[in-house]
Amino acid sequence: MNRLIPVTQVATNPPSHRSSDKIYPRSFSGIYRRLRIGAGAMLFTLYFGTVWLNWGERQAVLWDITEKKFHIFGATFWPEDLVLLSAILIICAFGLFFITVLAGRVWCGYACPQSVWMWAFLWAERLTEGDRGQRIKLDDSAFSQHKALRRFLKHSLWLLISAGTAVTFVGYFTPVRDLAPNILSLELSGSALFWVFFFTAATYVNAGWLREKVCLHMCPYGRFQSSMVDNDSLVVAYDASRGDPRGSRHKGSDPSAQGLGDCIDCEMCVQVCPTGIDIRDGLQMECIGCAACIDACDSIMEKMDYPKGLVRYASDNELNEGTRHILRLRLVAYFLILVTMIGLFSWALMTRPLLGLELEKDRGLFRFNGSGYIENSYLLKLTNKDIETRHAVIKVSGGEGINMLGPSRVILRAEEKREVPIILEKAPDSLVSEVTSINFEVSTVEDPEKRFIIPTTFLGPINR
Repeated sequence: MNRLIPVTQVATNPPSHRSSDKIYPRSFSGIYRRLRIGAGAMLFTLYFGTVWLNWGERQAVLWDITEKKFHIFGATFWPEDLVLLSAILIICAFGLFFITVLAGRVWCGYACPQSVWMWAFLWAERLTEGDRGQRIKLDDSAFSQHKALRRFLKHSLWLLISAGTAVTFVGYFTPVRDLAPNILSLELSGSALFWVFFFTAATYVNAGWLREKVCLHMCPYGRFQSSMVDNDSLVVAYDASRGDPRGSRHKGSDPSAQGLGDCIDCEMCVQVCPTGIDIRDGLQMECIGCAACIDACDSIMEKMDYPKGLVRYASDNELNEGTRHILRLRLVAYFLILVTMIGLFSWALMTRPLLGLELEKDRGLFRFNGSGYIENSYLLKLTNKDIETRHAVIKVSGGEGINMLGPSRVILRAEEKREVPIILEKAPDSLVSEVTSINFEVSTVEDPEKRFIIPTTFLGPINR
């Protein structure tokens, strides 16, 4: 059995700036930064762009809580379909487990919304206040007009991004093409206005002020990371056997002659880290796997004419033994579970009934009509979950001599709900029991082979 990689708890404050708990990530460049920017741009495009797509005459993705309809492109989900939406969340959870076992917290570093929005806010901060050294100097300086202007520009950008995020989020629950003009004309409803302000504030606080504290103290993912990864999981790691002992030296000098490893102890890996950790202390709960330290270290190794990869994606076995096992029981098990769940979900989605049925019986037991027949009243609720018109056919079976008074055919337009009152009558002398079991059978002209059966009862007195 693979042993777990130990996770070390270390101080999160870089030793290279003033003694406060604020972290000042430094700007850097590299392949992983470009990958992260690409992933973030894709997420931003999906988030801000999907809400404006149309599907036919309606918004393509819309969770209409008022109408209790959840539109996802060509599919419409109703409250009774929530189990399918829950299945999507479970599939995402197992997908996250699989990715974690394979490559650690790569989700956190490249695709987690908290991380992506945090990087966007850091970009806005760097644009308005400068790089790491300039921001530290600005924070330490006395209040001035220059400082106030920098702060104003930064927070204006933060609020602009937050407001755009909030309006887009609310637009997934309220048609965005009505929401946006209402905001500009100040005609927004009270509830929509509340949620826009709420999510603006939440984004502003989370990505602007809390930042890495959400990852360190609020997100449970880092807490159970150590129980998910194993000796063969890819994580951001420092090669201590190559880098230690650490020490400064001149470029071109022979580190082995000085008894040193390749690490020049420049602390660039610490300065670029968004959570302020030192990756050289080992895998830590605070590491979000963003690979900023890899890009920073590779740039230093390149300047020193040393091989890259002192800090790299590697497994514990790879660092200690030089080998890594890709296929192992835990990874295969998560993969099989994930594939199975995706298959079951696809089957359930394809075979889910597109005709919803509910039957309510009148509270009165029975009554006699003007012809002396016994009557029972019912209310049949039909829901067409399809995006095309369907023609429902209604029949009653199971009770001899029962006549149905009411429509036997109902036209259901796309995504329409209809309530159909139905009266059943029966001659008193034909009753053999006070309770007669019957069935309502509903089918559609478009698919006559698929029948929906709802069992119920017909009540009436027996002549003695």
